[in-house]
Amino acid sequence: MAVPKRKVSKSRRDKGRTHKKTAGVNVSACPECGEAKQSHAACRSCGTYKGRSVMAEMEA
Repeated sequence: MAVPKRKVSKSRRDKGRTHKKTAGVNVSACPECGEAKQSHAACRSCGTYKGRSVMAEMEA
């Protein structure tokens, strides 16, 4: 089993983690109300997705 001979410094440890960060959420404006919403998701303020109301359908 491979074991490091010396302690890995915090700087060297963190340099290896630079590419492991996550990307932010894609946000776009809702075409109906103009509020910011997540892409490919229903708008939380007006309840529409792709031009039709989906929150009313889910509640019924």
